[in-house]
Amino acid sequence: MAALLAAGDVLADKTISAFVRRTVARAFAVVVTLFARFVTAVRGTWVGNEPSRKRRIYFANHTSHGDFILIWIVLPPRLRRKTRPVAASDYWLKSKLRSFIGRDVFHAVLIDRNKETRTEDPIALMQDAVDRGASLILFPEGRRNDTDAPLLPLKAGIYNLAVSRPHIELVPVWIENLNRVMPRGEFIPVPLMCTVTFGPTMQVAEGEAVDAFIARARDALLALKPARNGSAAS
Repeated sequence: MAALLAAGDVLADKTISAFVRRTVARAFAVVVTLFARFVTAVRGTWVGNEPSRKRRIYFANHTSHGDFILIWIVLPPRLRRKTRPVAASDYWLKSKLRSFIGRDVFHAVLIDRNKETRTEDPIALMQDAVDRGASLILFPEGRRNDTDAPLLPLKAGIYNLAVSRPHIELVPVWIENLNRVMPRGEFIPVPLMCTVTFGPTMQVAEGEAVDAFIARARDALLALKPARNGSAAS
């Protein structure tokens, strides 16, 4: 793992050949996958849904920078290759290593969250990724939830994207326990079983207002949150 970290830092240099970068990126993805599975014993569950080759937008609760990794690794390999996380550029471009991981390993759609400095429209970037055949992993809360509330208010971006591409299925996803594996500010993960639950697909109804859709999307997420007895909340 240390060797790959060092290699990733070197390969962040764009002068390295594309072939070498792709080779190391694939190896890095395998190591990250194995490490995440070892630490979290993550289990993916599909409720009223099943994996599909259709382009989809997976939208999930957000408690850790590793959230998208758990969703990504529990997808079947044939879907994983065409699924891209939507992530904050201010985090993933902070160092050469992070840039290599975000861009080369996970092919993230990087969004500038600062409205004053951004030069590209976030919705347009996501539309372009979908139009090129990708599924997306999206966190509509917009930032990590460090509160005691199960969810922060959802942003309207998911609605705007869904309205612009009404044929794309949206899949609610609940990630459980990852915030306890890697709490904010900690660097050493605590081994703990995590679950990723995929719910039934949904779409924006014709003429549906943004507030109504956001409320429905929020309910769809909370319905997947495990109850105290281990089952999904009703």
